[in-house]
Amino acid sequence: MAPRNKTSAKDDPNTRVVCRNRRARHDYDILDEIECGMVLMGSEVKSIRDNKISIDEAFARMENGEVWLHNCDIAEYPQATYLNHQRRRSRKLLLNRREIRKFVEAAEQSGMTMIPLDVHFTNGRVKVQLAIGKGRKVHDKRDRLKETEAKKNIRAALRRERD
Repeated sequence: MAPRNKTSAKDDPNTRVVCRNRRARHDYDILDEIECGMVLMGSEVKSIRDNKISIDEAFARMENGEVWLHNCDIAEYPQATYLNHQRRRSRKLLLNRREIRKFVEAAEQSGMTMIPLDVHFTNGRVKVQLAIGKGRKVHDKRDRLKETEAKKNIRAALRRERD
């Protein structure tokens, strides 16, 4: 019997990244990540399928024992008529109590925040990759850029050496 090919999340046909917060990894040190669902209306899901979503200014916060996503901008769906949604309303994130307790306790420490890294579809459901991040100072960002540039140069030099 032939061995099965293992597929990663990138190769999985049931997973598609819709929106990515590229700025988050630059502005924050990512300490922990978790995938969670989102409570949405039908018109919001259709807009997300059309890639009409922005999470650049979004953040998550714990309120009354639940985690909510704030400032996530989902454009109105033109065909939804009077059943449309508000663009920047707060949306509930779906996590188990155990996950909320573990994840939010870490986020409530001083200087920590919960930020969405990306929005994607998994088996037809909208999921959010949520992370706990600690804000970087300007000099930390510069140091990080210098490190990545040095690593790129080393890799390029090794590649030239092999050829």
